[in-house]
Amino acid sequence: MSHVMESPVNSFLDRRVPRNESEFTGRERRQFTNSHEELSPDARELAEAIDNYKLAHRRRFITFEEMLHVMQILGYHK
Repeated sequence: MSHVMESPVNSFLDRRVPRNESEFTGRERRQFTNSHEELSPDARELAEAIDNYKLAHRRRFITFEEMLHVMQILGYHK
């Protein structure tokens, strides 16, 4: 005789989304670094654009396709 434990349907808790405004700290973890001071102006512009993209899309890490998209928005072309 085997017993199967069933979990409630709504047992998943998504901890990435704050339950209320008081839990939101306003800080996001960064994929690369928190400071862009040591970068050249062009690299700083790219880093800030990537950070803004991640904040806008609630992404901690981005794919190469997303990075290319950000670069193209900045005017990069092959």
